[in-house]
Amino acid sequence: MSLKTLKQAIISFAIMCGVVLAFSAIPVSFAQITAEAPSSILNQTGGEGNIKNLINTLVNWALGFLGFICVLFIIYAGFLYVTSNGSEDKAGEAKKIILYCLIGVIIIFASYAIVNTILGATAGAPVTTTTATP
Repeated sequence: MSLKTLKQAIISFAIMCGVVLAFSAIPVSFAQITAEAPSSILNQTGGEGNIKNLINTLVNWALGFLGFICVLFIIYAGFLYVTSNGSEDKAGEAKKIILYCLIGVIIIFASYAIVNTILGATAGAPVTTTTATP
């Protein structure tokens, strides 16, 4: 696999992920949410009561999808390695794919930790209310 082919594969994968994520967010972005009907919020967001839970669900879904893609690439690299028949080029290519997949998995775990830390930090924020006195 040449560098040009690898670049094309990465660009194609990024476009595919962008399209999937864009179409996944369409029902949420066109939701008509009103403050008077909290049950309509639950119905239109797939059971999520607030935006934090919705973002957490979407990010976890996307990271799970990327983890699945990494597993597929590791299987492909293992197939390349097994069928290399002693060819150093194919074996080296398979090793590079496995290395890049492992780096990707580390990035996925780190982003999962960062997103859940940020969303968890906002959970304990105190809510202040003001009351008007006549």
